[in-house]
Amino acid sequence: MNTPRRIAVLGATGSIGRQALDIIYRHPELYKATVLSAGRRVDDLIELAVIHRPRLAVIADESLLPRLREALEPYGIATAAGPDALAECVEADDIDTVLTATVGYSGLAPTVHAIKAGKDIALANKETLVVAGEFVNRLLKDSTSRIFPVDSEHSAVAQCLVGEDPERVARLLITASGGPFRTWPSEKIEKATAAEALKHPNWSMGAKITIDSASMMNKAFEIIEAHHLFGIAPERIEAVVHPQSIIHSMVEFTDGAVKAQLGVPDMHIPIAYALGENSRLPGASRTLRLEDFANLTFEKPDVKRFPCLGLAHTVLTAGGTSACTINAANEIAVAAFLNNRIPFGEIFRTIESALYKTNFIANPCYDDYVAINDEARAKAQEYIDKF
Repeated sequence: MNTPRRIAVLGATGSIGRQALDIIYRHPELYKATVLSAGRRVDDLIELAVIHRPRLAVIADESLLPRLREALEPYGIATAAGPDALAECVEADDIDTVLTATVGYSGLAPTVHAIKAGKDIALANKETLVVAGEFVNRLLKDSTSRIFPVDSEHSAVAQCLVGEDPERVARLLITASGGPFRTWPSEKIEKATAAEALKHPNWSMGAKITIDSASMMNKAFEIIEAHHLFGIAPERIEAVVHPQSIIHSMVEFTDGAVKAQLGVPDMHIPIAYALGENSRLPGASRTLRLEDFANLTFEKPDVKRFPCLGLAHTVLTAGGTSACTINAANEIAVAAFLNNRIPFGEIFRTIESALYKTNFIANPCYDDYVAINDEARAKAQEYIDKF
């Protein structure tokens, strides 16, 4: 009898983490949650740990460790805290797969540790490959690790490529909902409030990624990630606005055929497909009934209204640490916007300013990414402090 795959769920309290734990809970014969981690949501982490009984629970904020330890000690669940603990916990022998569902730059270090330890990666943290895609791919060449994409768009591409010759791929078409501002004029987008930006029409996500969807920065990140995941040249990766979010991405082939993966706007399917190592889990999500959708429509994205989208090809052309810079600046800009420090239109200008003021390293090592991440954050903060 096969033993369940042992999963470390990093970012367990977020939307992806909770949906992954739902799958794990419903299929104990297939999966076991061995490690759970969270950033600052200690009470949510305690609740999930009591339900799923991992060996270890890790909280990134070290000040919250006493609360975590006191609550979980009666259950025999070990506890740890801090970024180093988060990075090192994935190396344990009782972990087969690491689901990285943390937000932003924080996903890079544990993913690097997991690859070096030979663990498989269910990658929901797109910033890992945005920040250091070339470095991660070099590590993978010397490791037994495999990456299984969790983002719905990249999972869709992976499904469309099954059985296909990569040399016959003409384009990857990454679909985008268009977010809450799809039909808004530029002047209105510039002055959008956080409450308006957080009203995504189709998906329920955390605040940071919801704002990235509103600016279409998430789609820029997904184009960068797709390049590193599938080895397709940047000029052959495009975003297509698809407001219904039923087609999750498409692949166009050199004979003119286009394959698409369809499904309801629900992350259970891509999570289960990744945890199952590209195998299908019956009943992972509710069934899509196309007759319930009168129209499936597509639009060309407007880079003038959503200039963050254009940054994808800018940094892919530049290479080096440029993508690391825009990711760091975006994290600072989004936080400032959510705290009413800057208007929505300044998110792009904050990133653009940091991109041109931060040092550039053409062939970075890991320590270079760490340094550039810190520098870009500082440059972005300098720009924001002018307001």
